[in-house]
Amino acid sequence: MKTRSFTVIISKEDDMYIVECPAVGTVDQGETIEQAVARLREATRLYLEEFPTCTQQRIP
Repeated sequence: MKTRSFTVIISKEDDMYIVECPAVGTVDQGETIEQAVARLREATRLYLEEFPTCTQQRIP
């Protein structure tokens, strides 16, 4: 499997961390930064498996 790197935006809202991968369009959340990033990583992996060419169109 090819390894890719993406920029992630992390913000805190109340007691949750919100993480976003703008290049792919995936968003997730968690009670800790580590949990949120792990969930985003999995969501992004699944998204890219289903739509492998989408990032080529979205990244400038």
